[in-house]
Amino acid sequence: MSKIVVLGAGISGHTAASYLRKLLPKEHEVIVIAPNSKWNWIPSNIWVGIGAMEPEDVTFELEKVYKKIGVIFKQAKAIAIYPEGTQTTSKPFVLIEYTGRDFPGKKENVEYDYLINATGPKLNFEATPGLGPDKNSLSVCSASHAKQAAQELKKTIENMKKGKNAVFLVGTGHGQATCHGAAFEYVFNLDFVLKKEKVKDKAKIVFITNEYELGDFGMAGAHIKKGGYITHTKTFTESLFAERNVSWIKRAHIYKVESNKAYYETLYGSTHEIEFDFAMLIPPFAGVGLKAYNKTGEDITGNLFTSNGFMKVDADYTQKPYEEWKAADWPKTYQNPTYKNIFAAGIAFAPPHAISKPMYSPNKTPIFPAPPRTGMPSAIIGRNCALNIASMIKHGNQTPKHTASMAEIGAACVASTGASLFSGTAASITVYPIVPDFEKYPEYGRDLYYTFGEIGLAGHWIKLLLHYAFIYKAKLKPFWFVLPE
Repeated sequence: MSKIVVLGAGISGHTAASYLRKLLPKEHEVIVIAPNSKWNWIPSNIWVGIGAMEPEDVTFELEKVYKKIGVIFKQAKAIAIYPEGTQTTSKPFVLIEYTGRDFPGKKENVEYDYLINATGPKLNFEATPGLGPDKNSLSVCSASHAKQAAQELKKTIENMKKGKNAVFLVGTGHGQATCHGAAFEYVFNLDFVLKKEKVKDKAKIVFITNEYELGDFGMAGAHIKKGGYITHTKTFTESLFAERNVSWIKRAHIYKVESNKAYYETLYGSTHEIEFDFAMLIPPFAGVGLKAYNKTGEDITGNLFTSNGFMKVDADYTQKPYEEWKAADWPKTYQNPTYKNIFAAGIAFAPPHAISKPMYSPNKTPIFPAPPRTGMPSAIIGRNCALNIASMIKHGNQTPKHTASMAEIGAACVASTGASLFSGTAASITVYPIVPDFEKYPEYGRDLYYTFGEIGLAGHWIKLLLHYAFIYKAKLKPFWFVLPE
């Protein structure tokens, strides 16, 4: 009998656990360890953040779902991995600390035969002084954060209806933040709500980003087919901003946020400040802070994790110039090179390098997006890890056979730009592959047959349909596995 432990129950971890239980006979144990009791369909947090949905519309309790399929759930946070066990036990294990109501603070060693690290990110608000919902800005990175944003938005709109003008600042709260899609969606849903509430004339909306050009999205932008023409995402995105009368500040690193004021440095080294009445700023991501120790108790965290806390996998981490980066640098199986029974999925794995070109100000401040690994790629990678572990258990091999390199898979994104059944819109964009491969596609780095974009009401219907479809899938209802990742 094998025991598989999955750390994290987000999109990637939940997908991995669900497939492991489906693929493996019941005598094998699947254990999920996550600090939160609820699963969250994060893409719909945008709608919670404008008051169009409530947190309960985008979350559900995990334990009852896992109990239904025979997965053991422990509400706890992982503290440390002992991949060799200790001198008194040869079995590898994870040290956890319970966070739920039943055993708060209790610690336990959970042994494993295979481990998937799908812990997701730490929302690193501390990287920018004053950033975050408990300080001077808002977020939509969790359902509770989004609810807080909706409450503050409602207050701001009430003041505007009384005659007050307001400045809305939306974007990235640090020079290396990612998840630009969330900021993109929020700024246009905000615009839509202000128009609906008839206060847009009293609003100034400013989008601030670390992208070199709008439409970079942390993936170096893309050329897309639109209306029979080839258009760069820069043109596509700028056109939308101009059409909605949303101004923008690009190539910016916010280095401090005060009450109603943000300070930022540009790629050219100049510093500026902007006052706001409402700010929703996405933080940078970091690893959750897992430690690792060998059999003698020596700290080997640096062997398993990169300096930012993400786990090393089968990628090429060689430091080399941007011009020498290749699609082949990216991991395929997400197996740790030292400990073959450990995998990392979703945001928890360490990318070999950024996708967008690194840029530094004269002050040596990095101002460029980190690579995105959320949503569809996270789910695909989680399933891939499950397929490999199931195959290794069933066939006794230690070499994974299934691959899901971000340089070999595509992604579809339906970005809401206004939530309404009859007047809403969404931008639907697909890219293939996610990481550009200029050796295979020398002109654009991607296959334009599968890389395209459109915006319209149909996109909103698709996004709404996906909301219900993926919550159905995540609840593991009949034939959940038929729905694609």
